[in-house]
Amino acid sequence: MGTVFSFDVRGGEPLAVQTALREAVAGLHRVNEVFSTYRDDSQVSRLARGELTIDDCDPEVAEILELGAEAERLSDGWFSTRYEGRLDPTGIVKGWATERAARRVAESGATGVSVNGGGDVQLLGVPGPERPWRVGVSDPLRPGGLAAVVSAAGAAELAVATSGTAERGAHIVDPRTGRSAVTDLVAVTVVAPTLTWADCWATAAFAMGSREGLAWLESLPDVEALLITAGDEVRCTGGLAARLG
Repeated sequence: MGTVFSFDVRGGEPLAVQTALREAVAGLHRVNEVFSTYRDDSQVSRLARGELTIDDCDPEVAEILELGAEAERLSDGWFSTRYEGRLDPTGIVKGWATERAARRVAESGATGVSVNGGGDVQLLGVPGPERPWRVGVSDPLRPGGLAAVVSAAGAAELAVATSGTAERGAHIVDPRTGRSAVTDLVAVTVVAPTLTWADCWATAAFAMGSREGLAWLESLPDVEALLITAGDEVRCTGGLAARLG
């Protein structure tokens, strides 16, 4: 997927955890084989060219397209699984794959799992007694600095996803114009129970801009967010403060 994944696993029987880790990593490689839009032989590329039907593809392809359709509906079209008129579900795949990998390791009996997929993190369980997972949110305007630290205290599962221009430039597309999303934002960080949705919502909110994006994020259940503008203005959802620490 053109990025780095890292696993932090606590507790559990070592052999079972190691087996689950191998399966989770193999699963990530398989996701890349199936969904990569840079590989002509991937199922998604062949599906886009009409060489395969959805029924010919792995079941995960239909699952992703259904999730993408739901994200598009809930975001009023600001999230899309198409790019330049072509099927491209990569905006949802990474978060979904990272979350799935974390759950596979947790199923092995691990008491705490953190999986970081290119800066987006799925947290399950706890790293130790009375110790919550904590995730630093990079400051897009001050390289090496932190804009905030998110705590998973009291949550059995929590995800943190950021969309912005600091790492990859203007790569987020406005689905209504087909061109790069030009807004007043440089980063949107979303905190939600699952990374599949947190990643989608961060992307959609960035395309909306700070005013509309913040209002929309406030309307979503169990979602908090931090938005940073190019003018170094920080805007937050009402309940974000309870997740900082």
